Amino acid sequence: MRKSWISMLFLVFASMALLSACSSSEESGGSSDGSGESGGPVTMTLFAPQGKASMEENEFTQFIEDKFDVTLKWDLAPTDALQDRRQLLLASGDYPEVFLHGKFTTSDLQTYGKQGVFLPLQDLIQKYGPNLTKIMEEKPYFKEAITAPDGNIYALPIFNECYHCTYAQKYWINTEWLDNLGLKMPTTTDELYTVLKAFKTQDPNGNGKADEIPLTGAPNKYVWNGNIDAYLMNSFIYNDNDKYLIVNDGKVSFAANQEGWKKGLEYMNKLYADGLIDPASFTQNDQAIGQLGNKEGDEVVGSITTALVSYLVNTYDKDITRHQHWEIVPPLKGPDGVQTTGATQSVGEFEFAITNKATEAQQIAAIKIVDYMFSEEGALYAEYGPTEGKGWKKADADEKNINGEPAKYSYYNLPERDPNVVVNESWSQIGAHDLSNTFRNLFAEGQNPLEAEGYGTRLAQATNVYEPYAPKEVYPANVFIRPEDTESAAQLTTAIKDYVQTNMAQFIIGSKSIDKEWDSYVKGFDGLGLSNYLEIYQRAIEKNQ
Repeated sequence: MRKSWISMLFLVFASMALLSACSSSEESGGSSDGSGESGGPVTMTLFAPQGKASMEENEFTQFIEDKFDVTLKWDLAPTDALQDRRQLLLASGDYPEVFLHGKFTTSDLQTYGKQGVFLPLQDLIQKYGPNLTKIMEEKPYFKEAITAPDGNIYALPIFNECYHCTYAQKYWINTEWLDNLGLKMPTTTDELYTVLKAFKTQDPNGNGKADEIPLTGAPNKYVWNGNIDAYLMNSFIYNDNDKYLIVNDGKVSFAANQEGWKKGLEYMNKLYADGLIDPASFTQNDQAIGQLGNKEGDEVVGSITTALVSYLVNTYDKDITRHQHWEIVPPLKGPDGVQTTGATQSVGEFEFAITNKATEAQQIAAIKIVDYMFSEEGALYAEYGPTEGKGWKKADADEKNINGEPAKYSYYNLPERDPNVVVNESWSQIGAHDLSNTFRNLFAEGQNPLEAEGYGTRLAQATNVYEPYAPKEVYPANVFIRPEDTESAAQLTTAIKDYVQTNMAQFIIGSKSIDKEWDSYVKGFDGLGLSNYLEIYQRAIEKNQ
């Protein structure tokens, strides 16, 4: 009986020890975290760009380490070599547990997802990501945009919704010149021709010299939507200013070989032939544009195609007022009644991925951190720092957001900074986090659109004019090309875009005749594989079928 009692006691103690061990394992994530068998903070390495300041000493880094009981180590690369360094790591197999900021394409995600290097995130999000789950429910296009054709989510982007960026193919005009010549804002392509002709011939700057440039621009690679066709072509046929794709009822077609495209080229060729388009529009960069718009003395520019008028004229210096008489021109109605505007649907580049080097505990910690950055507080701290009064403050009672509604936060009227001290309190644009319109609209914005602090309001008000003219369907900017099509898509896209842009410039300036060489231009697409190009992009938007 004594032996039986002793045996039972041993069994009780053994059971208690086993339960204690299980409990400890569950609390620590059930897996070794790289910091020793005894548990403790999860330690993991994150890949990110190298800034001017230390990521280890960054205030938001330290806040995250305290909040989530983690130790973050860093594998940093210079910003201009970030993608090369990232590819080297992946090719060598010596990559970290987490890519915080990797600038991945949809093709990258499918490649490394298929190889098992990037772990699917959807189950982790379901268990540990309430903020991400909420955003995907509230904005279904976000979930669609981050889901690969195999149904997995391999990485997360900065959810960068930007209202004025969505409708960015804008056109700005010098209203002082309109007033000087007694002209009204143009509403059709014919009226624009009349205005530009008057700008060239009627001395709107009043200096007695024929020094006026009616319309200027720049290649898109230098000035955002600075190419003149970005705006003008949309009065003849829809121009996405990217892959030249049109979507109607889910069916993909091509714009740059259609009759409307030809008519648009004829119109721009007429403007050019009459000296109304700046010849430098096809070659100059952003610095040249700024020098042209801000030159001292008489103003010489009458209009410009670009998303941001600030490329041309200084909008930030309170003592400079030239920008105040620049206004956007609404979408013009073309001769066949076409009146549309370019629209972009994108969620930004993919940044955050968890690799197969991560233990279960590291996976859970990583997803909890990024999910926090999709909360209001987490996005605020990630972008502006965790300390109120430095990069942000609670908005004053009279401060309003970009829509004229009461603001919650403000980054205006903060204490002066020592210009010699490097700011190191936030991750700013590093790492996947919420920068949706919902989040952006929490912040105060100057209400006078003609003041420096009201530039965001100015862009929003300009965009309000463009939004009604956007097509119901647009081709997604960061669509997942099917893995078997990736290589072909890259080659075809480059060749076709180069062909369109080269011929467009030649047709506009007249080195190629639209009348005589249009048919051969259209036939040239056959040799470039246009039908295969369209089939690939059609398949890409049918990923779930």
